[in-house]
Amino acid sequence: MLVLGIDPGTAICGYGFVEAAQGSRLIPHEYGAILTSPKARMQDRLMKLYDELDELIKKYKPDAMGVEQLFFNRNVTTAIPVGQARGIVLLAAAKNNIELVERTPLQIKQSVTGYGKATKEQVIYMVTKLLHLPEPPKPDDTADALAAAICTLHCLDSIRWRNG
Repeated sequence: MLVLGIDPGTAICGYGFVEAAQGSRLIPHEYGAILTSPKARMQDRLMKLYDELDELIKKYKPDAMGVEQLFFNRNVTTAIPVGQARGIVLLAAAKNNIELVERTPLQIKQSVTGYGKATKEQVIYMVTKLLHLPEPPKPDDTADALAAAICTLHCLDSIRWRNG
């Protein structure tokens, strides 16, 4: 099963494709970030995000998509563009008929590190180890997207196991 993990953002949108192989082996495929210029109009940034995400989905044909749920503590100003980017991600999933799994940052960290309040550095370390990457993924948003993919694989596996 191939899963696309997404860490939504309008400036940087992290993505990562992870495949569950036999047993518990995880195989990373393509991963990186879609970058947009802060000088571009918001609608152009969102269109670039959609176009590039749609192209990646059509190329790799994931079975499911895992996306981080919108969570903000203090900065409402940041939450609005992230919410817009998240809407584009959900649209891309719907247009391509991909099963969507949404998890909170706490659930994703718990799934990858075993601790829901893990630091960004701990998440990056565990993603690097679990996927046997030669070096930590950059930018951090890419590591978060790979963590979302790993969490999604764990979630889908347990859902399918429970449903027999």
